[in-house]
Amino acid sequence: MIQKPKGTKDILPGNSYKWAYVEEKAKEILENYGFKEIRVPVFEQTELFERGVGDTTDVVQKEMYTFLDKGERSITLRPEGTAGVVRAYLENGMASLPSPIKMWYMMPMYRYENVQKGRYREFRQIGAEIIGSASYKADVELIVMADQMIKKFNIPGVTLNINSIGCPVCRAKYQEALKAFIGKNLEQYCDTCKTRFEKNPMRILDCKEKKCKELNQGAPVILDYLCEECSTHFENVKKSLETLNIPYKIDSGIVRGLDYYTKTVFEFVSETEGYTVLGGGRYDELVEELGGQKTPAIGFAMGEDRLIDIFEKYNKSEEIEPKVPDLYIASIGNIAEETAINLALGLRKQGLYIETDICERSMKASLKYADKTNSKYLLVIGEDEVNTQNAKIKDMKTGEEKEIKLDVDEIIKNIK
Repeated sequence: MIQKPKGTKDILPGNSYKWAYVEEKAKEILENYGFKEIRVPVFEQTELFERGVGDTTDVVQKEMYTFLDKGERSITLRPEGTAGVVRAYLENGMASLPSPIKMWYMMPMYRYENVQKGRYREFRQIGAEIIGSASYKADVELIVMADQMIKKFNIPGVTLNINSIGCPVCRAKYQEALKAFIGKNLEQYCDTCKTRFEKNPMRILDCKEKKCKELNQGAPVILDYLCEECSTHFENVKKSLETLNIPYKIDSGIVRGLDYYTKTVFEFVSETEGYTVLGGGRYDELVEELGGQKTPAIGFAMGEDRLIDIFEKYNKSEEIEPKVPDLYIASIGNIAEETAINLALGLRKQGLYIETDICERSMKASLKYADKTNSKYLLVIGEDEVNTQNAKIKDMKTGEEKEIKLDVDEIIKNIK
């Protein structure tokens, strides 16, 4: 038997309704903030991620699914959403539209990672991007929206951690100090960190190797090197969050795993589960890096697989139960079957969930099936019911029966 590839999973009908519920609620919040959906290709030219995500990141160096297509072009499966969204923004002339542009997506991503709880090689992200605003207010709006999502899904024990990693100007001074600190023990770092030392020493702070983490203790803090503009921006973000009563912690260790981030970066971390549920930040240099005009931007991405795992743990209410049939129509004989089909069609057109027998079951088997599907009502049609155009509808919960006309409007009135 052929099995699914390692790091992927099947979302079966008995579980998919939870995903649909979460996605629908997230969509409601995103659209209430003025975000519009964007869908970009599942694969892009490899150069997009090398330039956009950064060739010193773990994503580009170790995790991308890259291959040559039949035209000998280097193609990569999408490892994250922002680079593709910015490419679409530029390629489709969206810079000429009124700013800021607000976009959201729900898309699968692909990274060759070590498979563990909540982390897969094919995974899904809910993301949001604001392109065209340099104001701290965009940072605050995005963080507030993310906070609203976390609360909407009733996820306890989540902490908002924020940091600023500055702009290229103040970051250059910081990197000098960081290189001086790391350089004293560079030979003890892993080989990957050694290759990052000259080009992007900040990426060393994101290393997951235990030895490197220990060596990084006591490293200079970026917040001590912020220029006046970056410092003022970060102070305004903090003051606004405090005014809105959104608690946060400053974590100077947050640098995020992608090179395009600038200024504000943030993570919503589940203290109970021990991992990040949602993360994001500013990327004011990315649009220009990919060939556009210098354009400020900010965004976040939420790991949907992790979100669902936590969501299932803390949400057991009837509100997220799978949808059940409003009515099951059982029929006896060919004429009754035709009547059942026509009634079902009319009721479905009115938005009701209707089930009928499509397996040529006996009446006894049909009634058992109606019970197994947890149908709210049952309607049995035979030759007499067709002739009189009347039938009995049964409330499956109370057992109460009532005679009604075999008419779509009459059935709807009784069901609702």
